[in-house]
Amino acid sequence: MWTKEQVMATIDHAALKPEMVEADIVEACEVGKKCKVASVCVRPTDVPLAKKQLEGSGVDVSMVVGFPHGSNRPEVKALEAKLAIEDGAVELDMVMNIGQFLNGNYVFVKKDIQAVVNEAKPHNVIVKVILETCYLSPEQIAKACEISRDAGADYVKTSTGFGTGPATPEAINIMMKTVGDIMGVKASGGVRSWETAVGYLNQGCKRLGAAATEKIMQEAPQ
Repeated sequence: MWTKEQVMATIDHAALKPEMVEADIVEACEVGKKCKVASVCVRPTDVPLAKKQLEGSGVDVSMVVGFPHGSNRPEVKALEAKLAIEDGAVELDMVMNIGQFLNGNYVFVKKDIQAVVNEAKPHNVIVKVILETCYLSPEQIAKACEISRDAGADYVKTSTGFGTGPATPEAINIMMKTVGDIMGVKASGGVRSWETAVGYLNQGCKRLGAAATEKIMQEAPQ
């Protein structure tokens, strides 16, 4: 049995919609503090505000890199990571270069991830690689996990929430089997209920990405 507190402590509360204004980010941070989540995940320009709002709360600031398509040059992703860390982010959710991966250009994809890892590691900042599993076959999901592992990332993550599909139990199963013994696995996209959240945690996920955090908390058994 998972307690409400245990589940909330695995959630990265997402505040990533393009139309969000500062008031929305402040509200997301208030939700994060109320629910005692792991982090509030924001867009690059929102990090200073989120850091200020979450100061002393025990909730971390996480930020997306190369979001949502992953097609930024490695040098740009590295700079995004560097500036995010300077602004106060302690976790980075970077999007893998999906197009280059589907081209079979695995050397490029590994270097792309390493560019962010190299900025993060000296500061003990966690790197999660978003695979966008909705575009990948089962074999490709496993391959992307292996590349992320070899590049030094800490987590693999299913989705941005902006692709054509959400996380699935099938994708999580592949990710767990491939790298779950040495990396964290994060389910993101479509995590909108207590039942879904607990299902992914039971599969072995260490983190969940969700925007419906309050709804999930309200559905927790008393």
